[in-house]
Amino acid sequence: MPPAPAARAKVLHAFAELLVTSGERSATLDAIADSAGVSKGGLLYHFPTRDALVDGLVEHLHALIAADVATMESAPEGPVAYLLRSSLDVGGELDLAFRGVSQLAQGSAPHARSALDTAHDTWTRAIATQVEDPATAHAIMLISDGLYHRSSIGAQSPDLDELLRIVDRLVATQPSRAR
Repeated sequence: MPPAPAARAKVLHAFAELLVTSGERSATLDAIADSAGVSKGGLLYHFPTRDALVDGLVEHLHALIAADVATMESAPEGPVAYLLRSSLDVGGELDLAFRGVSQLAQGSAPHARSALDTAHDTWTRAIATQVEDPATAHAIMLISDGLYHRSSIGAQSPDLDELLRIVDRLVATQPSRAR
């Protein structure tokens, strides 16, 4: 049996994966334990209730976003370019947790919606270090959302370098900087 932190992480990963690939109804405790390679008792040790499991996935998402924002804030190209480039990254743990929480928000755990709102607000605050105008920051977040959506469905991505040049022009003409 793996050490406790590894088992907990495996359970959260399995839960999110089942939510994303098969839907909330398939994410039973037995299926999660089986997918994670732990006993049902091991799952219940870490998450004694389904609500605790949901809360655990939400906390996991918050931790992944905090790590992403730390990387974003120290990115050499700046937070906006980092956000837009990373919006194309699907298949990683952050993407899986985000999509899993999104499934929960649409299903039996509407409080998961607030976790998604917190994620959006966290990323918006991070780009506000480069973008002073709230409307411009909102537009950049919508571009990020669009890139992520297109990437998550396997659609062709736009020329990201050209898009970044357009966004740079948008940032340069912010009302607060144009005075």
